[in-house]
Amino acid sequence: MSTWADWDHIVKIDPDKTLVEDETFEDVAATGTDAIEIGGTTGMTEKKMSRVVEACGAHDIPVYIEPSNPASVVHSDCHDGYLIPVVMNAGDVTWITGAHKEWIRIDDDIDWSRTFTEAYIVMNPDASVATYTDANCDLDADEVAAYAEAAEHLLSQEIVYVEYSGMLGNTDIVGAAAGALDEATLFYGGGIHDYESAHTMAQHADAIVVGDLVHNEGVDAVRETVQGAQAAKTPPATGE
Repeated sequence: MSTWADWDHIVKIDPDKTLVEDETFEDVAATGTDAIEIGGTTGMTEKKMSRVVEACGAHDIPVYIEPSNPASVVHSDCHDGYLIPVVMNAGDVTWITGAHKEWIRIDDDIDWSRTFTEAYIVMNPDASVATYTDANCDLDADEVAAYAEAAEHLLSQEIVYVEYSGMLGNTDIVGAAAGALDEATLFYGGGIHDYESAHTMAQHADAIVVGDLVHNEGVDAVRETVQGAQAAKTPPATGE
């Protein structure tokens, strides 16, 4: 079983953004989240990535780099591996195979034993990632389910990631993606900001991802979403 198959909650840290004043990466690791992903769409540099990887890797929690371009990949013993996005609905093929080819071409030190891919389905047309990848976000539930099934069965993806970055997603669409998968793990990200939104989306996805929340609201807000995600996975108590 893959490591992420047991995850309920992930915090995504953007190296181009700061944490809330007086909070630390140790505080983030102590929220109860299952893992930390480090990555962002714009403004990524090796220096910024290295700083955050080193700080997060000092704590007892899985840490994965999610690079948006080859320049933001760092090799280090401080993290557990790499989660490489493959954007299924990208209009620009750079984000399906092009950037990946370029990384392989310029990097002789890739550790393939620690390198995995995530099949992204980008759904918010106003998000930076949608603009960056020229994604077609005008998809209905059947189309998203088909992308999810293609990711798992045609491309052998172990992770499918429905990304609504900047807004809370449509639960019918996320549920359709979940229903299309057999073994792959479904990540969901976008608009999760409190216990209720976390609880709602965690009922449809295997693991929820919070990103802007940690930078804008801080660790107490993140901890609420951890609790919401965990509660969604806990079977209701039955009477004797």
